[in-house]
Amino acid sequence: MPPINESKRVNVLGVGLSVLNLELALQSVGAALAQKTKGYICVTGVHGVMEAQQDPRFRAILNQSFLNTPDGMPMVWVGKLNGHKEMDRVYGPDLMLLICEYTRDHGYSHFFYGGGDGVAEELKARLEAKFPGIKIAGTYTPPFRPLNPAEEAALIQTVRDAKPDIIWVGLSTPKQEKFMAQYWQKLDTTLMFGVGAAFDFHAGRVRQAPRWIQRGGLEWLFRLACEPRRLWRRYFRNNPRFVFRFFCQWLGLKKYVLE
Repeated sequence: MPPINESKRVNVLGVGLSVLNLELALQSVGAALAQKTKGYICVTGVHGVMEAQQDPRFRAILNQSFLNTPDGMPMVWVGKLNGHKEMDRVYGPDLMLLICEYTRDHGYSHFFYGGGDGVAEELKARLEAKFPGIKIAGTYTPPFRPLNPAEEAALIQTVRDAKPDIIWVGLSTPKQEKFMAQYWQKLDTTLMFGVGAAFDFHAGRVRQAPRWIQRGGLEWLFRLACEPRRLWRRYFRNNPRFVFRFFCQWLGLKKYVLE
């Protein structure tokens, strides 16, 4: 089990969301890097919470993370309803840029794992242009399936040679969280971040919602309009169920244990 950060957590349907904002997240990450405290960081919104309802192993992975940040505005609203006024959105793409800037100034290095063909290399080029001097030690585009023993051994050796302080994982939820839980001890790195669509956003492959849409909690609608065929099942299944289950939790009609 990875070392769990001591920050407070809000119980959202049995998933512990760290009581954070971007500044507090940066403080925790900076301390972990300085102390070489190994672990993985999840960024979780409604989709992740709802996936965890049907998958106890995934729920445990989220709850055992070093940090589990409030990736969506509904997570922030739940935190504030529970009295945590300091809680704010720690959105994966924003966190990635913040950490890149911080590590550029402190000499830490990065490795990108995930994305479709060419995405990790495009991401590397764009971030090197945006943050001159940033250290990006390597990239790896995995197959769309679990790694076989030979591929796993090659990845472990590649990371051992590169010695990155941070590995960014750009798969989808829950694949990226399960990958991090499986490999955080095997790979020669300090922190792993699962940031999903941040790879495509920062590589320029997919448009991000305007900030006002993000802050209004409507990013899901923007993404649905951009990728309806891929996302419609996720949003029309998960969003109503989340609202119903949260109100049952809030009214005390159903208890969720934070394991």
